[in-house]
Amino acid sequence: MERGAVPCAEIPADPSPFALDVARAALLVIDMQRDFLEPGGFGAALGNDVSLLRSAIGPCRALLESARAAGLLVIHTREGHRPDLADAPPNKVQRGPPEKRIGACGPMGRILVRGEPGHEIIPELSPLAGEPVIDKPGKGAFYQTDLDLMLRNRGIEALIVAGVTTEVCVHTTVREANDRGYRCLVPGDACASYFPEFHAVGLRMIAAQGGIFGWVSTTSQVLAALSADKRAARTVQETAE
Repeated sequence: MERGAVPCAEIPADPSPFALDVARAALLVIDMQRDFLEPGGFGAALGNDVSLLRSAIGPCRALLESARAAGLLVIHTREGHRPDLADAPPNKVQRGPPEKRIGACGPMGRILVRGEPGHEIIPELSPLAGEPVIDKPGKGAFYQTDLDLMLRNRGIEALIVAGVTTEVCVHTTVREANDRGYRCLVPGDACASYFPEFHAVGLRMIAAQGGIFGWVSTTSQVLAALSADKRAARTVQETAE
């Protein structure tokens, strides 16, 4: 190893260990919004038990704290549409009873509309000043956004992807990222679904066939690796001095 070089962290994962160069990695937190995680939002309007998603809050918060301390780029996403719904496909808007559709008025404002209270990220995971927030009109974080440009401008090649829901927006984003050449690690306990069986199968699909879309690990494994990487960086700096 060259003098002054910081070794990559190695994270135990399925199907194989995941090498993480902190300088070229980002934490992507998907759609931890009030509309999905709190009563009265879009998720509840569809008849879902939103409490099932709240299991991901603690792990996501731990990942955020560790990523910030380690110097990773942190990016948040929100799914939602323009107030005039011009970016919302009719077949998406017209699902379900009119009073429960995107754009309808709910307890937290118009459902899945940008600028409304329900569109905001839950207070427990609020972005810090300077952390990019991607507003996306679809399930995937790359569709009709500048996420890919943002990552390439910063030399990012690996993503830690957490958030909700596992089988929809997280899965879609990991698939999109894989097609664009990014390596993705999904801490399974930092994701959640309204349907536990979908969550379990979604994680299995990511790691299947030698990691067809990415790698699956746990929050504790990621935190341990980031902590070890931080200690290694201090050792390298002290040696260089």
